[in-house]
Amino acid sequence: MTPSGRMGAPSGARSGGRNMRIVLVARGLMSAARAVAGVVVALYLSAEGFTALELGLVFGVVALTSALMSALIGLASDAIGRKVFLVVIPGLAALAAAAFAVSRTDVVLVVLAALGSFGRGAGAGAGNVGPYQPAEAAFVAESVPEELRTRAFGRLGFASSLGALAGGLLAGLARPGHLTGAAAMAAYRPAFVAAAGLAGAAGLVALGLKETRTAPRPPAGGRRLVFPRKSWNVLWRFWITNGLNGLAVGMFGPFVSYWFHRRYGASPAQIGLLFAVINVATLGSALSAAGIARRVGTLRAIVAVRLIQGALLVPMALSPWFWTAGAVYLVRMVVQRVGLPLRQSFTQSVADPAERASLAALSTLPAQGTQAGSQVLAGYLFAEVALAAPLLLAGLLQMVNALAYAGLFRGLFAAAEGAEPAGAGVEGAGVGERAGGAGAGAGVDGSGVEERRH
Repeated sequence: MTPSGRMGAPSGARSGGRNMRIVLVARGLMSAARAVAGVVVALYLSAEGFTALELGLVFGVVALTSALMSALIGLASDAIGRKVFLVVIPGLAALAAAAFAVSRTDVVLVVLAALGSFGRGAGAGAGNVGPYQPAEAAFVAESVPEELRTRAFGRLGFASSLGALAGGLLAGLARPGHLTGAAAMAAYRPAFVAAAGLAGAAGLVALGLKETRTAPRPPAGGRRLVFPRKSWNVLWRFWITNGLNGLAVGMFGPFVSYWFHRRYGASPAQIGLLFAVINVATLGSALSAAGIARRVGTLRAIVAVRLIQGALLVPMALSPWFWTAGAVYLVRMVVQRVGLPLRQSFTQSVADPAERASLAALSTLPAQGTQAGSQVLAGYLFAEVALAAPLLLAGLLQMVNALAYAGLFRGLFAAAEGAEPAGAGVEGAGVGERAGGAGAGAGVDGSGVEERRH
């Protein structure tokens, strides 16, 4: 038991030992599964006759379900522990992928897509592992020393890129051509079987994690879910910024492969190859985050990353050729991969230690809600306005989000900007004791809404 009465990882894990290695392997496997699904799910549903608007509705249901699951997991993991969610949620994703491999029933596909978080972001895949990400982030934050957390999340991003690289190539197992119906299901089946195997393996690997009690002792009446009251002063700010980012992500993230297919006629193999190239090119991006944060400050780096991401959607949307659009997307993903560990570290660095997973989950809740709505709007715009329209609107919204992030956090955390980002404590900001860590991203960026998804 730690002095504060919280649950902590074993001492060996605190030096980046066995637990961290297991988390890295599980993250790589789960990112590979998500990368496969990110390429083929929208294309398969389209082959089954789903219109762009119907895809938007499906992805909206997925986003709302993931938001609820993420919030509950974040709250529950602060009360009962993290490991169980790192085992069970990949199992749900494996079940969903297996169902896609053998079923064409619309209700089954929609329900299991929601439970498996298929369509919760996508794109080149790395960073998005699903709604258990708040529990994973808090587990990592408790497994390494405070001063090494940004580096640890950079390694996690590196593992994600490796996994997504493999997943992008495995998406090429789907060879549908112009097939529809049962023939399309058979053509996509090898890719879904691969995704199921990878997700199942991620859950099995997580069984090896060692966790000891870290949350505050429950009251006599039993365990309780913890609302992050001590972190409220930062939580409402994250609600505003992440809500705006969710609008942008929903316009684009889940539709990346669909957009490349509709705009340029790209096949799953071509899209998967592009995503694999992107993941090779971005392998070192996450590892550079700690150095960038030390040089320019965590908050300034986050704002710059989001401005650049938004701006790059404009030339991508207007590009006349697949590979030029892909090149712009590559540059954008390099920038996005730098931003992910910065946001993860920043969020948990301002959280009360007993509220890490709760804050990580609840901070992204509005983003997932707004993402659900904007996905429906994006489906309508794809079908009725122009294929470029959702991307252009997403770019504008993400740049507005960057300015809001700067405005809401600059004054509050000016003093923290001069400190090592992984350990920047913020006193007097209403966030309780000094903490360090991980996890704003649980999916919101491209992440979390795992920009992780785009």
